[in-house]
This record gives sequence, structure tokens and C-alpha cells, in this order.
Amino acid sequence: MGGYFKRVPSSYQPSRNTSAPPRCSAEPTVRRSQRAAAHTRGPSPRAHAALLRRINDPRPSEVSMRDSPARAAEFSLGAHTYRVPAALHATNRATVTALFVAALRARDVPAEPAGVILLQGGEQLERHDTDHEPLFRQESFFHYLFGVREAGCYAAISLPDGRATLFVPQPGREYEVVCGKFPSPAEFVQTYGVDEAVALEGLVPWLAERLARSDAARVHVLAGTNSDSGANFAPPVLPAPADDTRAAVLARFDGSALLLHCVADARAHKSAHEVSLMRYTYALSSAAHVAVMRAARPGMMEYQLEALFLHHTYTHGGARLPSYTPICASGPNGAVLHYGHAGRPNARQIGAGDMLLLDMGCEYACYASDITNSFPASGRFTPDQRIVYEAVLAAQLAVVGAMRPGVEWPRMHRLAERTMLAKLAAAGLVAGDLDEMLEHDIGAVFMPHGLGHLIGIDTHDVGGYLPGHPPRSNRPGLRRLRTARTLEEGMVITVEPGLYFVDALLDEALAEPARARFLVREQLARFRGTGGVRIEDGVLVTADGALSLAACPRSVDEVEAVMAGGEWPPTVDRVPELRRTWHRLAPDGASMVPGCVPAVSCA
Repeated sequence: MGGYFKRVPSSYQPSRNTSAPPRCSAEPTVRRSQRAAAHTRGPSPRAHAALLRRINDPRPSEVSMRDSPARAAEFSLGAHTYRVPAALHATNRATVTALFVAALRARDVPAEPAGVILLQGGEQLERHDTDHEPLFRQESFFHYLFGVREAGCYAAISLPDGRATLFVPQPGREYEVVCGKFPSPAEFVQTYGVDEAVALEGLVPWLAERLARSDAARVHVLAGTNSDSGANFAPPVLPAPADDTRAAVLARFDGSALLLHCVADARAHKSAHEVSLMRYTYALSSAAHVAVMRAARPGMMEYQLEALFLHHTYTHGGARLPSYTPICASGPNGAVLHYGHAGRPNARQIGAGDMLLLDMGCEYACYASDITNSFPASGRFTPDQRIVYEAVLAAQLAVVGAMRPGVEWPRMHRLAERTMLAKLAAAGLVAGDLDEMLEHDIGAVFMPHGLGHLIGIDTHDVGGYLPGHPPRSNRPGLRRLRTARTLEEGMVITVEPGLYFVDALLDEALAEPARARFLVREQLARFRGTGGVRIEDGVLVTADGALSLAACPRSVDEVEAVMAGGEWPPTVDRVPELRRTWHRLAPDGASMVPGCVPAVSCA
């Protein structure tokens, strides 16, 4: 689900002890600080993009890794799940190292970059004042660069050569009795394909030795503000003891925001490895959505649809966690943008005349998917349901068809608004000149969220608002966008137009003569209480356009056929404008391969 509104993971709890050793499981630490970033200069956005294109070639596993241990290591949960190569994270490290070294040279000329990048992984948390440990999920920046699943670790990237070192706790016998044997440093090297691993107690001496090699050497850490969430980073907390060596290392910390901006920009551009992994999460989520559509019936509870989705993605694909709290909204609940939270827990019984809005995605190896399907509980669209659905579908097709490198994302938001308003005008729900409607922000009355967001390791991924890129707009609707960037090849961004009938927004607009003149009150009245429609796919920006990573029923014919028991994928693609690629897991689990393409290879 896009928009400005922040989606908070249901299991998040503030950390009470950021230096505790790992136990069996934990939540990621969210580190916040109010310290302002000191330096942000680096390469221009154009130079940044050019460097990213050079690094992320079609064979990223071969970039500076011909003899790397990352070539052999991988993550998998069994024969029917995707095998994620450690080379994915080695590629990410190579990308970040190249970007950051270039940024340092641009900022500190003539000094040669020296020192290390240091990251602290997620820490063990407990729920409130209990000893209950929510399932651990690694801190996203740490996972992006290293893919480590264990809590309580640190990691360093040496500059300028990019050598990767993990620093791992050794919790001892008590941990082994309760949670099983904790991996040794040698096992960390083998599992994650890094160059070396050192016991955590050796972190400070290791840093001190690296810093002693050059007076210009610094410990570069993540600092600054995540522009999407508004959260600020604090520097890593070095382990005890608090002696002179530790103090000397802390004095060499570089607390500028430069590293954050480089990593965030790298995360906004997906490598071939990352795209392949996201094809898997999207294929798995698409299949689960289709299974839920087939099972949905009036009289069921909303949470039963959520349970079916979670069961399918875990059973058939090893996705233990959803990317976010599932939204299973029926009837009027479809107008609640982030329905499904603890206060509104997908607990309504589905009515025969309801539209369903299901926004759910799975996560595998910490990479997300995000799909929204809307369909009638009865299996057949009523005339009014079809008006709203086809208006939203027309907006999605128009946007995906217009997306390509060089296109400004706010223009796509306006295109979606214009397309939907034109359809509403044809149906008699609004009236007047389309340009005037947009000038008076009538689109925001019906779509009070942004068109979409970057997605990757996080559902609402980083990189939306960085130095050198367009700032956030103050206009209604546009200010809800999570990015205003110009699209670039390799970005994955959700396209999720929606039309909702929210009483508070309709009443507010009807009370203002300047906006009320565009709204046909009598016609809108029959849509109040019906909720809304959203259609959402993850879309990859390619060199010549864009393509959908999802493969869900989209046209009215496709939706009704699937709900009636029709085959999926279909024999005829009713919406080729989406460029759905119908990928499936290869027999060896090592890649995603194009499946049967409707009306082309399935004839």
C-alpha cells in the first residue's frame, strides 16, 4: 500500500537493552538520534546513476567476485524454495563500495579514501516487560549488505578494496542448551561468503589496527534521517570495555549522512540478483492471491482470507513472514487505507454484495512483495462495482504504459488522477473540466494516498527523497508520494491507483463551493459505504519501459473467470499492457524462468 502514511510492523517494540547478547530470536533495533548530518556532498545524481549502471551489469555475480567465497554460499528453505546466492549481497557491497569511494573522493579531494564502513546489525528485543521474544528479522541495511540472519552481529567493509568482515557474538553454553549451537566465526564465513569473521570481542582492536594504518582513515557509519520513515540513525554502539582504545576509535567516527545517502540510492536500484529474488516473492504472492480469490465467499470472515494467504506463501514457498500487516477489507472497510491493524483486525463478516480489497505480500530472505487485488465477493461485478474497478484499472494501465527511464513520478500520479476522474465523469459522478478538477485537487478526494513507493528489502523502501533529487510536494495527493524521483532503469516501484468513498473527505469537499461544483452529490450518494477499489502491482523499470512483476487477474473477465474456477495463468492475456512475464521457479531453485506466456506459447 502506498502513500505518505507510515505502516508500522505489528511486532515492533522499542529496544530496552541495545547491548544485550543474542538469545533465540529478536526484533531489529530501530536506532534514532537527533544529530544533524554534517556533510552530504558527493557525486551528482547523474554521475551516481551512471556509476550504478556500470556496476549493475547483467551478470552482477561476476563483478569483483571471481574468487570470492560468496560464489558458493546460498540461502534456501528446501527443494521447493528459491536459492538465494550470497553473491547477491556481495554485489550489493561492491555497488556501495564503488559509490561511497566515489563520493568520498568528490568530497575530500585530494585525500584517498581510507578506513572502514561499520554497521551494527539488529539486536534481540523482548515484548514490553516480558521475556517473550518476537521472531527476529534482521535490520534492513545490514541484511542488504551481508544477508546475516543472526542477531547481535557487526560488520565492516574495508576501504577502498571492499573486503568484508563479520564480528559475531559467541554466547556460550547456556545459549546452546536453550537455542542450539551458535555458529563459529568459520561457519559464518562459509554461510555468508564474507572474507573473514572475528569474535565480537575483537571488534575494537580490529578497528584500532585499521585506523592506525593512516591518519586519514575513518570509521564511516550510517547517520542522518531515513526520509521515508522519518527515523534517524545513531552510530553503532561499540562493545565494552570502555577503555582508551575504544575512546580513540569512537573519536575517528565519521558521522556525516554521506554513507546513508549512498546506500539508500544503491537500494533504490535493483541488481539482476535482486530482481530474480523479487520475481520469486511476487510469483509466490500472486499464486496465494489467486488461491484466496478462488476460496472467498460471502459469509466468511475477513481474517480467514488472511489466514489462507499466509498459509499458502509459507507452505508453498517458505515465506514465514508477510511483508507488512495484511489488509483484508470487505465492504465499507475498503475505504480504510491501512485496515487490518490491531484495532481493526480483519474481523468483519463478508457480505454478499461486498467488494473485497485484499492488500497482502510475502517476504522471503527479507525481500518484499506488495500486491492488492479488489474483486466482488459474489464473483460477479455489479454495474456500479464495474464503474469503479475499470476506472482504477484504466489508471494502472495508463501509468505502466507511460513508465520508462526519465519520467517524473509525480507526473504518473497526476496521470492516474486524470484517468480516473475522466472515467468518473463518463459515469456521471463528477462533472466539469478535467484540468480544473486537477487544479482544485479533486483527485485527492478519491485517492488520498500516493500512487506508489519504492520496494525492495522494505515494503516502503529507502531512497525516495535524497539530496539532489526533487523534494516532496505540498499539494494534496502529491504530498503523500513517498518519492518524487525521476524513474531510472532498475528501480522497482509499486503502481497502486485507488478510488475510495471516504465520508470525511466527501463531506469536506462538498462543504467547499470551489470543489463541490465538480462533485455530483446525488450520484455519489449511492457509492457511500461501499468502501473502495485499489489495484497494485510491483513494477520494474526497464531500459525501454516497465513490466509487472506480479501475475494476478486484472481485467473484469480475468477476475470473474478465476472466481468461477477458470484456469490461471489464462490462455489469453487480457491486459498485455502490463507486460506480465509469468515467471516460475526453475527446477533446481536457483533462478526464476519465464513460464508459459498466454496467447503466445500456450496455444
